[in-house]
Amino acid sequence: MKIIAINKSASFEYFVEDRYEAGIVLEGAEVKSLRSGRASLGESFCELRGGEVYLKNMHIALYDKRGAFSSRDARKDRKLLLHRDEISKIAGRVNERGYTLVPLKVYFKDALVKVEIALCKGKHSYDKKQAIKERDLRRESERASAEYR
Repeated sequence: MKIIAINKSASFEYFVEDRYEAGIVLEGAEVKSLRSGRASLGESFCELRGGEVYLKNMHIALYDKRGAFSSRDARKDRKLLLHRDEISKIAGRVNERGYTLVPLKVYFKDALVKVEIALCKGKHSYDKKQAIKERDLRRESERASAEYR
């Protein structure tokens, strides 16, 4: 499994509850651009529309060797491929208060491009402060143990 892009801010902004693996509908030039690692999940999110799940605002850089006639938007909506029962579970949870669907990472599984999406609940500011505090304490203890050796 080769990881293409990771949404690092998702674990800081949200509590991850359920994870799903989804396929993604892409064009040939987009796959070639992904093979070179030119993608970003920075501000992307998922949306339920008409019984289908769409990935919005994911940036896939334009492939430089494609023809001059195919000019596509780098941040267009991309359809995610999930089973119908998974979509119905997700839809039930997203309609509850506070849940959202966030992409965590994009990766190659064999020759296929997959997206790991997660059903998340937003963190409050005090939860984020606690996470920063724990991270700082962990770093400090690692430094102390490295000096001791």
